Amino acid sequence: MERLLRRRSVGAPAARSLLLTILGEYALPRGEPVWLETLVAALAALGYTPHAARQAMARSSRDGWLTAERRGRRARRSLSTETAELLRTGAERIYTFGEPWDWDGRWLVLVLRVPERRRDVRHRLRARLAWAGLGSLGGGVWLTPHTEREAELTAAIRDEPAAEATSFVAGLGSLGSPITVAAQAWDLDAVRAHYAAFIDDFASARPSSPEACFRMQTLLVHAWRKFPFLDPDLPAELLPAHWPRQRAHALFVDRHGRWQGPAGAYFEQLEDGRGC
Repeated sequence: MERLLRRRSVGAPAARSLLLTILGEYALPRGEPVWLETLVAALAALGYTPHAARQAMARSSRDGWLTAERRGRRARRSLSTETAELLRTGAERIYTFGEPWDWDGRWLVLVLRVPERRRDVRHRLRARLAWAGLGSLGGGVWLTPHTEREAELTAAIRDEPAAEATSFVAGLGSLGSPITVAAQAWDLDAVRAHYAAFIDDFASARPSSPEACFRMQTLLVHAWRKFPFLDPDLPAELLPAHWPRQRAHALFVDRHGRWQGPAGAYFEQLEDGRGC
């Protein structure tokens, strides 16, 4: 289930992908079930047909994201325990991502060994390591300046008995430079392009109604939630000049603060049946 949710969080804005954003932004903070009609109407406000919205709901329930309860002829949906915990963890990472941090110059280096015949294990671990922000130098060598993530990676390796790994925490020696290492391990040009698109999409947005605020707030959070898994969150010392993360982060904080109240109020109108 974790892999499925991870894939949905960084995928194209299909109905289920945006449903995950709606659940994390509006349903999770409420801490109580919501009407099925509320979630269908929320997806409709984002441009999906009722049929597509109900299909997304049915598949999400089937995959264990949601649990159902009947109230007469109506149905309510609750987050499953596992989904709620994953969304809480994701929210913490999303809303703290992008803030500057001090680097002590050390790297966490992981040397990964997987038998050639176990390509399925290799694929899963590559996805887990990329999800955790690690870059690859090839030959099974992965690294990150976030040395505090060693426990997370240890748990990932232990989940795959066919894999072996050795980790090191160390500084760079006399050969090479930190900036060169970063350029080799991550496609920073692609990350820059994602930030440029984010800024272009939201810098000039001026929603003028609660429904429009709901739509833009949901799309804003949906777009921003991808960055912790696209951007390895490198310290300033490792980044190219004029890196756009700080500008994009300031834009996210500003727009989220402006739109949060009206967007939340619109969702509550849907729940009360006044916005359907």
